[in-house]
Amino acid sequence: MVIQIIGGLILGPSFLGRIAGFTAIVYPFNGLVILDTLAVFGYMIYFFLIGVQMDPWILTKIEKKDVIIGISTVSLAMVLSLSGAFILLSGGFPVESQIASSLPAVATSSSVLAFPIIAHYLTELKMVNCEFGRMALASSLISNLFGFCIITIVVVTKQTGGEMFKSMQTFVGGLGFAVLLIFIVRPVILWALRRNPAGEPLKQGLIFVVLVGVLVTGFCSKAVGLNIFFGPLLYGITIPAGPPLGSAMMEKLDLVTSWLFMPLYFVKNGLVTDVFSVKLRNYLIVQCVILLACIGKFLGAMFSSIYNKVPLREAVQIGLVVNVQGALELGMFKLMKQNQAIHEDAFVVMCISMLIVTATVTPIIRYLYDPLRRHIVHKRRTIMDLKPDSELRVLACIDDQESVPTFVNLIKSLHPTKRSPIDICLVHLVELVGRAHPILIAHKLNRVDSRNSFTSRSIVNAFKNLQRSYHGIVTLQPFTSISPYSTMHEGVCEMAIDRRVSLIITSFHRRLARPGMVESSGGGIKIMNDKILVMAPCTVAIVVDRAPVRATMESHPLCHVAVFFIGGADDLEALAIGARMVAQTNVNLTIIRVLANTTNAALEGSDETRFDNDVLNEFRSQMAGNQRFMYLEEEVGDGTGTIAVIRSIENHYELILVGRYHDTRSPLMLGLSAWGDDSELGAIGDMFALADSNSSSTVVVVQQNNDWKHNTNDNRFNASTSIREGPSVPLRQSAV
Repeated sequence: MVIQIIGGLILGPSFLGRIAGFTAIVYPFNGLVILDTLAVFGYMIYFFLIGVQMDPWILTKIEKKDVIIGISTVSLAMVLSLSGAFILLSGGFPVESQIASSLPAVATSSSVLAFPIIAHYLTELKMVNCEFGRMALASSLISNLFGFCIITIVVVTKQTGGEMFKSMQTFVGGLGFAVLLIFIVRPVILWALRRNPAGEPLKQGLIFVVLVGVLVTGFCSKAVGLNIFFGPLLYGITIPAGPPLGSAMMEKLDLVTSWLFMPLYFVKNGLVTDVFSVKLRNYLIVQCVILLACIGKFLGAMFSSIYNKVPLREAVQIGLVVNVQGALELGMFKLMKQNQAIHEDAFVVMCISMLIVTATVTPIIRYLYDPLRRHIVHKRRTIMDLKPDSELRVLACIDDQESVPTFVNLIKSLHPTKRSPIDICLVHLVELVGRAHPILIAHKLNRVDSRNSFTSRSIVNAFKNLQRSYHGIVTLQPFTSISPYSTMHEGVCEMAIDRRVSLIITSFHRRLARPGMVESSGGGIKIMNDKILVMAPCTVAIVVDRAPVRATMESHPLCHVAVFFIGGADDLEALAIGARMVAQTNVNLTIIRVLANTTNAALEGSDETRFDNDVLNEFRSQMAGNQRFMYLEEEVGDGTGTIAVIRSIENHYELILVGRYHDTRSPLMLGLSAWGDDSELGAIGDMFALADSNSSSTVVVVQQNNDWKHNTNDNRFNASTSIREGPSVPLRQSAV
């Protein structure tokens, strides 16, 4: 937005338009008329999409602190700005009459917030899922409702010349129009959606009728005396948010609106704005009132957030975010100018201030925002550190119904018992389309929620059946998380922290249906997985799902599990998971340890290698005499030999566990880093997941949570003393 308006200013009378004949040649009158028509049409579509993304039901989930922050933000901003305007008008300052009459409207309009603009802004900055982002959204919605009522009164009063009868006529007309949309148009749309078969794309005729409705509602709102954007906005709110209709509208219109219509609208406003036409005195007076409004919003949001026990850093971020402005405010300024609520000079100053404030707060917010700091935990949460009589808490992240059988079988293999039950936090991940804000839906286990999608219900029902089959040993808490892929990891990590999870299970973004055939879940899941691996507060397991393994694991009484062991913290965590599995009588566990036939003094004498040997020897001694346990060693010279071992075991096991990270200084890893392109799996995991592999094994790539996190500089093992401090007892006792 900022760049587009600046582009319009450069092409307009502020700069290039001052050249004689430039405007007449580049922008003749007929061209401006066409540009204005397209801009107005695009603005109507833009407000319609804003309405589509707004979910009225979010008001039922607003907390008390959000109401306090929202009202405090607008109230303090109005008090400061109106007080400043009053002082300027009554303090003997030489203020022109036209500017003087504009100051109250300037103060009022500069004090309000636009929820859709803040939602779009936070989404672009990938902060919509963080705690301060959610609070900023909720409080801005309250501020938006509070401020919108005030602005509507100001505009309508100016538009009707202050005549009470005309004002009431306009309000009654708008109220009747809203009633018509809510109680007649919305039920008709819902009826049409119910007639559409579940899972089938919407009929093009329905989409066309909905689009025509945008033009009709714009005309009707203008006919009753309201601005042309009011009808499309309210019409969009009546459209059910999310799939199928809300997401379909976004897919059809969002691209052309964001990249064509709205840039035209911003450029067109810049073309007709002359920043040099404003007198310096008028600029300073109006800017002073706007500055007071910005300070009021900042202080109101910050202090009310601190009052509600929000950390200072996040309170400052909320105070900065509420000062962001965009297309909605620009349209409001223009509307007020057209209805003579503000003078042309005041309009220009407000536009300039909007550009300056938005461009200034963005880098400050980016500097203050530290996503890693929010996911720091003070206690290691790994399978190795889990006490033998403790509950295993698992966060299962499912993006596709196809993954459900493999996830269910994997959780079954973790051996839930009365002594060590399993608590499953199930999250169905859905991409945010057709909504302005992310949403977390908690499913009720004892009833069916009609608002949930068919896919979510199917996934939840599969895990309900798993819970019932274990008679209280397995507990389930299902959710559906709807958010952008770019910030989905934050919701996952925060849920893992809140629920004290020890293991996050998520899917690999490529699914291998059969050898050589790849089904992709899209790049969004890969982005999410990469960020979860960096920020996760616990162990992460990425499941490389191969469809044939489901039937194998379900039909065979014995499940053959292998742990591919090279060494390091991640391989030890994979071993801990395997040790838990082998406690079941229907699981055969094989540890395949790959050793170098060449010596490396730096690695052989390291604390990590000694610790690996100690843990393996201790585990083998505990497994002595167990016919379902086997330990194999393979000596190789380099990475080529490691690949040969991988290929030799691919079809011998239903499930293969492998650590994600391995020290690249080892001869066993020589040359492997150049083979794969999926950093989320690591070099070894990537070899198992290659599309041209003939393997039918499901692979689980494990990353242990470490206090130092997983670096990319290959030197993280200098902190191996932290591993030594972690107890190895759970390995022994889980294997009993």
